Amino acid sequence: MNYPNGKPFIDRNKAQVGRKQSNQSSNIDYGGRGMSLEGDIEKSNTFYLHHGVAVIHKKPTPVQIVNVDYPRRSKAVINEAYFRTPSTTDYNGLYSGHYVDFEAKETKNKTSFPLSNIHEHQVKHMKACYKQGGIVFLLIRFKSLDEVFLLPYSKFEFFWNRYKNNIKKSITVEEFRKNGYYIPYQYQPRLNYLKAVDKLILDESEDRV
Repeated sequence: MNYPNGKPFIDRNKAQVGRKQSNQSSNIDYGGRGMSLEGDIEKSNTFYLHHGVAVIHKKPTPVQIVNVDYPRRSKAVINEAYFRTPSTTDYNGLYSGHYVDFEAKETKNKTSFPLSNIHEHQVKHMKACYKQGGIVFLLIRFKSLDEVFLLPYSKFEFFWNRYKNNIKKSITVEEFRKNGYYIPYQYQPRLNYLKAVDKLILDESEDRV
């Protein structure tokens, strides 16, 4: 298994105790290097939709338009608008009969992910979805490392409480490797995060029994 930069991946991520990392090599799409995490997710979601795998979309941002100019009959220009309510998470949808809801973030930090990038109302939303039996998680990309991790909400909650208690303001890469699922890049779908979701569903079904 290789990183998108061609370097071999050393399997340091145990993805929680008892979880096995795949030894199969992935076909890397080198032509897509430099794409944002959002771009990777959108390409993957399009693949999932077209192949009948899942229906997952980016949530629209709720905006209240208050001032519009019409310089031409066929063209409108929005001059003033406001966010109506705070946004929740970035993506939601359905997969194999499960409601899926997640937030996606990127960081240039090489060693940790700052929790200041997550907002209180987003965590409340994730917690509410999780309590209703939803599959809830964060997708975090470390840009400098070209590593993407899926961190389940059930594990994220510990780090959030630690942050709110002013103990530690970030989650380290090693903590992601220990508590999350590493997602390698491949050809199609480019970021097959639903493979990690399959493992998460299995693990959480065992945990919730």
